[in-house]
Amino acid sequence: MNSKQPNLKPEPSFKASELTLADDGSLYHIRLFPEELADNVILVGDPKRVNLVSDFFDTVEVRKENREIVTHTGTYKGKRITAMSTGMGVDNLDIVITELDACRNIDLKERVLKPELSSLNLVRLGTTGAMQKDMDINSFICSEYVIGIDGMMWFYKNNPSVTEDELQRNFVDFMQWKAPLPTPYAVKCSQNLLQKIAFDIPKGITVTAPGFYGPQGRQIRLPLYDDTINDRLPDFSYNSKKITNYEMETSSLYCLGKNLGHNVLTICNVIANRYQGTFAKDYHESMGRLIQTVLDRI
Repeated sequence: MNSKQPNLKPEPSFKASELTLADDGSLYHIRLFPEELADNVILVGDPKRVNLVSDFFDTVEVRKENREIVTHTGTYKGKRITAMSTGMGVDNLDIVITELDACRNIDLKERVLKPELSSLNLVRLGTTGAMQKDMDINSFICSEYVIGIDGMMWFYKNNPSVTEDELQRNFVDFMQWKAPLPTPYAVKCSQNLLQKIAFDIPKGITVTAPGFYGPQGRQIRLPLYDDTINDRLPDFSYNSKKITNYEMETSSLYCLGKNLGHNVLTICNVIANRYQGTFAKDYHESMGRLIQTVLDRI
């Protein structure tokens, strides 16, 4: 799956302080070598969920673990697949996506870009809280679009073709978005993965927040800067798509992954409904169904 992406790094080599490697020469955080990474990568947040994915594998050839990042690479019905945990939050995805791309497209010994760049299929399987009253617990939702309210994208120079500027403007206007909250940004998933994997799964707009409590409108002890955001979110729509859910990783996956030339998609298992105030006590069965569905289709 070679891509014709431009050389995004003008320098001839990457300094040790920029491209950090472990003592054995693998990527510092994910601890992988290029030959240990499959073209198809299933990303999950919880390290324990990696076993739920690899339990479906026919064989497992690689098992790596470093901090919250656990990786199993194996085969499923003849397809080579990597399952990897990222931990929680857009900051963790910044590390994981950057190092997955480096593992695929940088010569780690010479610290230079490979002459031919190639793309990964990066599919996140997560849990989420629904923002529409008709979304049932243990149902699935695909993030056709993501709106990031985390600020991650603004630290990078972006390819204009990656961002959905009209969606961003409409959201900011409708929400009457207030500074100094981070400026929202919008990105669409990869259409090839959407059609291949999520063709029959409900789709919507996901909001990625930089935290679980205040950034998602939960008020425990500290008052919120704007406690009306969640009142308006369910009423926003774009191209007949509603804001369906909150989570904490997809904006980073989509903006970094697509800018680096990879294919990206998120499908989440609904474990809470913010409108109804409900939370799933046990979602392992539905998560298992989601995992097997994606493995069969990827």
